[in-house]
Amino acid sequence: MILSHEACYTALVAHDARFDGRFFVGVSSTGIYCRPVCRARTPRPENCTFYANAASAERAGFRPCLRCRPELAPGRARVDAESRLAGRAASRIEDGYPGSLSDLAGALRTSPRHLRRVMEKTFGVSPVEMAQTGRLLLAKRLLTDTDLPVTEIAFAAGFGSVRRFNALFVERYRLNPTALRKHREGAKTMTDLSYELPYKPPLARRELLDYVAGRAVLGVETRHGDTYRRTVAVGGKTGYLSATFAPERNALLLELSPSLAGASVVCVKQIKRLFDLDTDPAPIAQRLGELAAPRPGLRVPGAFDPFELVVRAILGQQVSVKAATTLTGRFATAFGTPIDTPYPELSHLFPTPERVARETVDTIAALGIVGARARSILALANAVVTGAVSLSPTGDTTDATAALKTLPGIGEWTAQYVAMRAFGDPDAFPHTDLGLYKALGTTNPKESLARAEAWR
Repeated sequence: MILSHEACYTALVAHDARFDGRFFVGVSSTGIYCRPVCRARTPRPENCTFYANAASAERAGFRPCLRCRPELAPGRARVDAESRLAGRAASRIEDGYPGSLSDLAGALRTSPRHLRRVMEKTFGVSPVEMAQTGRLLLAKRLLTDTDLPVTEIAFAAGFGSVRRFNALFVERYRLNPTALRKHREGAKTMTDLSYELPYKPPLARRELLDYVAGRAVLGVETRHGDTYRRTVAVGGKTGYLSATFAPERNALLLELSPSLAGASVVCVKQIKRLFDLDTDPAPIAQRLGELAAPRPGLRVPGAFDPFELVVRAILGQQVSVKAATTLTGRFATAFGTPIDTPYPELSHLFPTPERVARETVDTIAALGIVGARARSILALANAVVTGAVSLSPTGDTTDATAALKTLPGIGEWTAQYVAMRAFGDPDAFPHTDLGLYKALGTTNPKESLARAEAWR
């Protein structure tokens, strides 16, 4: 990616939040790299070098600023990557892919050499360098924002050993991990698991919250004003979270229950997916034109739990949003695990595929769910349990949607809806959706698809 020195410096002087995460600035006089929103004294232009990502800045020998904290910068959506392969690889690396370069290349159905070449061309760094930077910045964030033991942080950030973590941290940042905590402003405790998740403005939070709240699963999700809450079961840990929009800071404030201390990394990733926080609204608005103009910063709601989303999509076939929401609430209450929370509205964890797979068509249909839908849900649960269907957001979207369509009752609309929300596929398009027909002013499926080609 080629960056204009003049344009980047202009954004840096203005502390323009629209470019936060789009580039980082390395300052030769300090050896530090910052976000464009950093409030430290603006360096002279001749002392600035601009980089498309944090890994490139670290490759050049710069260490992260302790004031603006580059690890807090909004991520770059997969749609931003010029290469689909590079975007999928970067997404998996960001999610902490545990395998080697060969394993990652194999999962993406390419060779390690080709993957390295594509990543270098797209991002300016190798997959290994990107992974190391991501792990270090995640560890830096946990060191700053929590009092988790260093050993736990090392493994949570994806390092194979504490020794390797310590060595790389000192090598890159010239600072011992434990010494970093001396630079914190107000130490936090393990019971205060709160995170600030910045996003690029604008963001149509009202529309986003209205959409999510209108489909909230009774007992699992709730909304109060600008705050969204839900129960959580990830990595063998259960609890609840609260996410509150702070528009004056261009951020989402996330708070986790103490029981989720060991699952904070996954919770942060999933809530960012749910609210599409990594999206850059500028190119979307430019491409959509008049369709986007009435609602600046409109996002595509994602999914915190992909299995939950697919079940909700099946129950939403050929019924109203209200009816589907009622059925999904019954389903969660009947088969989900009860949980104690400070919020009366949050009483159950959404049922897991393993739990649903133990049911029968009759027990599911007894909730007032049409038999065909009950068979679809049961087939989905069994397919996920056996591995016939993968609902990983970083998997191959084409393979996943194809596998979904082999299940009874799941057609093109449902598969595309799931690809759009659960997988974050920028090219997913449920072209026969009634809402899309209304927005596009057509009821012709071929015309709907033809219009969408301009956005591919």
